[in-house]
Amino acid sequence: MASPKTSQAQPVIDPALEEQRLTTLVSDIIDEARKQGASACEVGASSDAGLSTTVRMGEVDTVEFNKDQGFGITVYFGQRKGSASTSDDTPEAIRDTVRAACDIARYTSEDNCAGLADADQMATDFPDLDLYHPWGISAEEAIERAKECEAAARAVSSKITNSDGATVNSHQGCRVYGNSHDFIGPHRSSRQSVSAVMIAQQGDEMQRDYWYSVARDGNKLESMADIGRKAGERTLARLGSRKVPTANVPVIFSAELAGGFISHMMAAISGGSLYREASFLLDHLGKKIFPEWVNIYERPMLKGGMGSVAFDGDGLQTRDQSFITDGMLASYLLSTYSARKLGMTSTANAGGAHNLFIDSNAGDLDSLVKEMDTGLLVTSLIGQGINMVTGDYSRGAGGFWVENGEIQFPVSEVTIAGNLKDMFMNLRKVGNDIDRRGNIQSGSLLVDGMMVAGE
Repeated sequence: MASPKTSQAQPVIDPALEEQRLTTLVSDIIDEARKQGASACEVGASSDAGLSTTVRMGEVDTVEFNKDQGFGITVYFGQRKGSASTSDDTPEAIRDTVRAACDIARYTSEDNCAGLADADQMATDFPDLDLYHPWGISAEEAIERAKECEAAARAVSSKITNSDGATVNSHQGCRVYGNSHDFIGPHRSSRQSVSAVMIAQQGDEMQRDYWYSVARDGNKLESMADIGRKAGERTLARLGSRKVPTANVPVIFSAELAGGFISHMMAAISGGSLYREASFLLDHLGKKIFPEWVNIYERPMLKGGMGSVAFDGDGLQTRDQSFITDGMLASYLLSTYSARKLGMTSTANAGGAHNLFIDSNAGDLDSLVKEMDTGLLVTSLIGQGINMVTGDYSRGAGGFWVENGEIQFPVSEVTIAGNLKDMFMNLRKVGNDIDRRGNIQSGSLLVDGMMVAGE
């Protein structure tokens, strides 16, 4: 815990100098791997700096500065692979870490799918994606912003009796990936965020909720007052929560939860799940898994996007592509390794998808509530009750009960259940209330025919 009295600023990385330093180190590590007998090598180097401050009940709770670096080194002896990592950039530490990776590789079994992506697949275009906007605020400034945010939340109602804190985070970093194909790829980025978590009380009942804003550029965050007000209003709205009778009804996943719903599909079509035969969408390529109006696609080169990147974790050029086209599974999500395991070609998705979108076919959340007529609007989920092999889905949920197209009362301590295959096919509407704070951008989702287990 700290309460600084100075206007000390967060550590700042000079992006050009840091990129040059990391590039030189990556090249040196690859050279060292060659000297130690490796037939191929790839290195991921990172340097990060940031500031995090939390205020709770008007008092400073924590102030944290961080400045870190790390090097992940993978070497190949033919098709035997070894990996090691270090945060020490001295020549001795680099040499020892490369030796550790080489020692592992010499004793591992051969894997005929191991190795770098082909040299002619390496990315060649590195556009400015507008991802680097260091905030440069001092600890004092961050504390004042957090206090303003929390005060706005507490001012919503006298029933907001406690707080889990308002937090201001600022982060900037530089990453360089390189391999023995003479490929060097730099990536600079920043991420600024503000969040507030409030607690409301009414009699013996206590409820908790939150709100947050995130952006590459701190100047594009929601105002502190708006973030706090939304956190307070969301918390207050949960008071009076109750269970509902068990029923099979439509469910709306609010926009902030929709990305998680879509991520289950992406996990099921990822190469790792497929070649391990641990996916409920095994052998579904080219088959219909959503209604025909559904399109899901990625846009990796989107300027300022939270998931934007010019190359994937294997050094391949990212590209616009579709995963669901007219409801049909158009592509798997493949890295170089998983593609080889499946006898296919990489989709340049080592590390996952980048800026994923789903087309909307409806209006805002209010219009979805009206269309649903009777059912459950889900605004919070608990637990990880998802079986990726069968698609069975069961999670604790909270939100609001809807009748006659209008919200009636808050709901808690219920379970929603179904099977993801059915849930995908029963997707009726996607709202235009798009949550743009993450890598997956979607509006609220109206899904028919789910079991809500309550009383």
